[in-house]
Amino acid sequence: MAARLEWYCDRACSPGCVKMKPKARSNVEVATATPVPPNDRTGSESTSGLINLEKEIISCRKCPRLVEYREEVARVKRRAYRDWTYWGRPVPGFGDPKAKIVIVGLAPAAHGANRTGRMFTGDRSGDFLYEQLYRAGFANQPNSSHAGDGLTLRDVWISAAVRCAPPENKPLPEEIRNCAPYLERELGLLNPQVVLALGAIALHTYLDLLKRQRLIVSRTPYKFAHGASFQLPSPLPHLFATYHPSQQNTQTVRLTPEMFAKVLREIRKFLER
Repeated sequence: MAARLEWYCDRACSPGCVKMKPKARSNVEVATATPVPPNDRTGSESTSGLINLEKEIISCRKCPRLVEYREEVARVKRRAYRDWTYWGRPVPGFGDPKAKIVIVGLAPAAHGANRTGRMFTGDRSGDFLYEQLYRAGFANQPNSSHAGDGLTLRDVWISAAVRCAPPENKPLPEEIRNCAPYLERELGLLNPQVVLALGAIALHTYLDLLKRQRLIVSRTPYKFAHGASFQLPSPLPHLFATYHPSQQNTQTVRLTPEMFAKVLREIRKFLER
């Protein structure tokens, strides 16, 4: 079974607590937890680096607007989730620390990952994404309800351009820049063969990161389109792009399961070459 990084508390909580110990901070009850090393990678350099990075991410307060919003959402809550202890913090990456594929999303959903503490967990986007990863053989189950639900990923790591839920799901340019070093460090630790960008913002965030590293001259040659595939300068990962599996995109059938599955098949073919 593929390894994963997850978060736990030291006591049994109600299902709404997602097995995390509540702690008051800035007058907002948010969850706090300690990272647990992956079972089959304990002590490895990459896993130690990922764990240290996670600690930095979940304590980040670089963006006052995002801090205020994520904690306000965690305090007020949505009626359907009033019994939950919201995560209410930046959301770290999730998946297989031996991943060949890094999927870059936009940002945690206010009542999704900001509630559950795990990327793409607890909202419609995650329902779509993990079902498709399961069908493609990259996940052990097709659903993702909470951080302790047993989901593991194979060869995949889930990341994002921004780690905090932004108002109206629209991060500001400076907030994306503040978060970019976390993605850069993740990619350096994971050294994937493929990067899959979910949406134009994720694609541009990744390309801007490469520009800052002087690994590409411009992002102009790499135009966003669903199903786009780019051979970047060696030894960079191969870059794929797809529409983001947002509820708006999937309900309007701008993005269908068949469209997303086709991209995953192309990625599988690339890895098996």
